[in-house]
Amino acid sequence: MRTIGAEQSPRGTCNVSFTLCLNTSTIRPQPLLDKIRLSGEAGFGAIELWINDLYEHVGRGGEVRDVEKAIADHGLEIPSVIALRQWGEASSLEYPLMLDEARRRMELAARLGATYMVATPPREACPESQLVDRYGELLELGRQVGIRTTFEYVSFFGSVSTLDQAISIVEQVGDSDATLIVDAFHTWNSDSHPELLSTLPGHRISHYHIDDAAPGIPAGEQTDPDRVMIGDGVIDLEAEIAMLRTIGYQGMISLELFNRQLWQQDPAEVLAIGIERLRELIGHA
Repeated sequence: MRTIGAEQSPRGTCNVSFTLCLNTSTIRPQPLLDKIRLSGEAGFGAIELWINDLYEHVGRGGEVRDVEKAIADHGLEIPSVIALRQWGEASSLEYPLMLDEARRRMELAARLGATYMVATPPREACPESQLVDRYGELLELGRQVGIRTTFEYVSFFGSVSTLDQAISIVEQVGDSDATLIVDAFHTWNSDSHPELLSTLPGHRISHYHIDDAAPGIPAGEQTDPDRVMIGDGVIDLEAEIAMLRTIGYQGMISLELFNRQLWQQDPAEVLAIGIERLRELIGHA
């Protein structure tokens, strides 16, 4: 596919620093193996998978080896599998059960060759000290399984909604493997100052989710379905990419949308537009 505004690069890379990745939420209605095929055919170099898609594939009679083969056939990396949930808010009685489920999810992700398992914060308010302690335990569990656990913030959740809160938790853990996902939409929607990125060394970012925010809806009032294709919204994405370069980040730039209008369109066309705009953006930033 033609690269716009950047030097021609191997498939899935752009301007040498970044690997272009697809988070499969962008084409959510498609079956898992189709998501993998479409990602490879569009020219992405990596793909983020959702654990529910993997469970559904197996539940419908598929095999994990089908997924392994599809990933290999299309030459894709798996930077992360999403997600670990309910670990942060679980009661003391429930927490051991959540850790058992976390181990199962990590083992599956590790089998597929994923680098990270994503730990999602609670939807409701939760003591920060508890999240710090438990994230540290997830990091240790991941080391036992052979995968790293990365932390994310969600702008419309009641626990960790801002970039500065996520940075605080990652720093307090005091573990060299502690990392976070930076997300353009969640940073903008939580009114987090993008200059906070300048305080992070690049190796503390596991990967970067890129998305745009719908015009006409104020920050703080948007949720996942309000994300729009990059270039169609109000976020200064060029400034964020430039900041990533400044701090030395050289990882994944992952397109992550949850837009129902896009889900109704031809997924191949959606991905063709997405990767073209990614290449153009990164070439200009």
